[in-house]
Amino acid sequence: MTQSSDDRLRIEAAQRDPARFAELYEENFYRVYAYVARRVGDRHQAEDLTADVFREALAGIGKFEWRGVPFAAWLLGIASRAVADYWKRSGRETASPQDLERAGSDEIERRAMIFQLVERLPEAQFRVIYMRFVEQKSIREIALELERSEGAVKQLQLRAIENLRAQLEGAHG
Repeated sequence: MTQSSDDRLRIEAAQRDPARFAELYEENFYRVYAYVARRVGDRHQAEDLTADVFREALAGIGKFEWRGVPFAAWLLGIASRAVADYWKRSGRETASPQDLERAGSDEIERRAMIFQLVERLPEAQFRVIYMRFVEQKSIREIALELERSEGAVKQLQLRAIENLRAQLEGAHG
């Protein structure tokens, strides 16, 4: 079963029974927290904002529509807005609200496109990229799991990144 179909099944289960949202929370917590923490720089504030993101996601899970993009992209969109709101409230943001909204939308679209491009990679490249950047496993852990040498895993990762870069450059002219 692919990550995409796993996501979809978990989302549908959470839409039927909000108690099932815990699986989505556990799977995505560290990714969302890391995203927020890098942008606010304060651990306590990052924890509060991450809690807000998941509270909003749980409240809105019933309205979530599956479009083939990983659930994490939706969560990161919520996180992006939460961080922008935080900076707006704290008075440290100099950009206009329209700039923030446009930048947030552009970032969400860019991430969604990258997720789609990653899913189109050859299977071995997809697995390495997914394990390395989504599951955040080390090269050694991936090599052991895939029963390949660390050099082979590094080569697959390099080819996948080059493949993604070429596709992104092609998409942007």
